[in-house]
Amino acid sequence: MSTDRSSEADEPLLVTDPREIAKIEAENTLRQFDAAMAELRKWIANPRYRLKPSIVLKLNRVALERLSKYAGVFRPGDIKISGSGHVPQSAERVPELIEEFCDYVNENWDRRSAIHLSSYALWRLNWIHPFVDGNGRTARAVSYLVLCAKLGYRLPGIKTIPEQIASNKVPYYRALEVADKAASENRIDVEELEKLIDAHLAAQLVDVHHKAAGSLPINPTVTAPIAREPISEVDHQKLKIVRHIETHPVIYSFLGLLIITIVGALLAG
Repeated sequence: MSTDRSSEADEPLLVTDPREIAKIEAENTLRQFDAAMAELRKWIANPRYRLKPSIVLKLNRVALERLSKYAGVFRPGDIKISGSGHVPQSAERVPELIEEFCDYVNENWDRRSAIHLSSYALWRLNWIHPFVDGNGRTARAVSYLVLCAKLGYRLPGIKTIPEQIASNKVPYYRALEVADKAASENRIDVEELEKLIDAHLAAQLVDVHHKAAGSLPINPTVTAPIAREPISEVDHQKLKIVRHIETHPVIYSFLGLLIITIVGALLAG
């Protein structure tokens, strides 16, 4: 398997200097993340908010602004993915497939876990490959948006899941290939991606705890969790507590308020 997957299409580039392209891509990646978090705020504020094709288009537009004439529009022709055996569907099917993708996420919102929906989004957008370029970046942004929206808040942490994936893409590509193979057999199997997202989520939250406790400085060059030292039993238990609190925020908010009220009453007496 290749260590890189990239789109192969005839694309009218707006910039040709490799250094300038890298500079704009880096700037656009930050702007794309901000755009995703802006959508998250809308999603959290509106219980009826749903994933829509326009969101996917918007996030790709931000990723490719100043780079491509096709920024934010579905690819006009067929495309190949170098380094992968998967052949995306024809261009004419892309709008329909994106609608089906959004429908799956929305219809399974209350039935499936945040990690499953996030993993499905990460795979399915790569599988559809709806754009001339920026498919991976857009898939990772949408996946992270879905994860945070399902949980109901923006996840803390400096080294986010999309950044961890981008820093070590080999496990990510491997998991995509497994899901692609299942799709060729008319099955949906994103278990390997779920494991990947789970590990990256654990790394993101554990790093937050270490930074808060001052026990381990955050290292922005840390690669994917697959290459990290195993999480200690103590950290594992801490992570379980963090996840439980994050899964039941209302309960813990109520308990906190109750404790404060009782302590206040005792002090007042």
